[in-house]
Amino acid sequence: MSLTTPPGTQRHDRQRRERRDSHGRPPAAPAARTRGRATPDWRVRFGALSLIWGFSFLLIKVSTQVFAPFQVTFGRLFFGTAVLAVAMAVKRERFPRSGRVWAHLAVAGLLLNALPFSLFAYAELTIPSTLAGICNATSPLWGMALSLVALSEDRPTRRRVAGLGLGFLGVLTVLGAWQGFSGLDFTGTALALLASLCYPIGWIYIRRTLAGSSSSHLSLTGAQLMLATGQLALVTPLFTTFPTSFPVGPVLAVVVLGALGTGLAILLQYGIVAEVGPTTGQMVTYFVPVIATAAGVTLLGERISWNTPVGALVILAGAALTQSRARQRAGTPASAGAEAPASAGAGTPASTRAEAPAPAGAGTPTPAER
Repeated sequence: MSLTTPPGTQRHDRQRRERRDSHGRPPAAPAARTRGRATPDWRVRFGALSLIWGFSFLLIKVSTQVFAPFQVTFGRLFFGTAVLAVAMAVKRERFPRSGRVWAHLAVAGLLLNALPFSLFAYAELTIPSTLAGICNATSPLWGMALSLVALSEDRPTRRRVAGLGLGFLGVLTVLGAWQGFSGLDFTGTALALLASLCYPIGWIYIRRTLAGSSSSHLSLTGAQLMLATGQLALVTPLFTTFPTSFPVGPVLAVVVLGALGTGLAILLQYGIVAEVGPTTGQMVTYFVPVIATAAGVTLLGERISWNTPVGALVILAGAALTQSRARQRAGTPASAGAEAPASAGAGTPASTRAEAPAPAGAGTPTPAER
């Protein structure tokens, strides 16, 4: 369920404003503007975002009962892009002008949207939505492992390494490793895990190529989703045939998956992170698999054994450890990483989020966005 982060330039702007205040307090003008907005409390929006991303896996399952996975992904991206296009029009935002930025956003759209969304859709042809939601929660673990290799400035700590090991122990618990993976669909599970791996790869790519972009996060995300939609528009006719029927249920599932699970979810997370900060904003990652499991069991009648919820809790505990940081000593200035907002790729490590412009993962986070 990836996943979105305001660009790093916004953090620097905030720091400059705070330095101009001799008392160390934020300026009064933004607060006044916030009071004038008729927006719900951030807790309400946080709950809505958790529900939207948690139910995304159920919507994928319903959609793939009639439509091919590529068709589901195309519809999801199309309606998600439409929502962001409306938001851009209202705010009078413009797309990036640099050809270099567009080229990098095309790769980001593939890694953070087109590929993982398609992989989750194909995975749910053979695995339950509950398992897909739990596999999505492994993104922080993949991100932690990759950042240690790809980002030289990201130094491992005992706590984060322990979290990595604990998380993968949780994966083995979910998969029932002690039973020889009996009854497990290897292909579907592998596709879901590969989808969750795409998010941190995309974030690392963005960190290396688009850090410090002058374009707004909404502009970058809108362009990224539009490019991902174009990629699916080219691929879908090559591997699918035109649907012979359009049942109301699956059609509505695709529309809601795109408009709410992708477009609106991105806008919600922007507001939450801007208002309460990345630490609280990224906590949505830990509610998604719980809601996905509850939705799959109660609404789709999916069956789970004891090891599924137990393993999911172990995965979430490990993911939390990989995202944690040691307490600062008194008088020690905060690091840049501490300012990094949360990802919608549902669990990108803080090191890959810092200074990165906003992807439209999730999902992100989140994720199957998430």
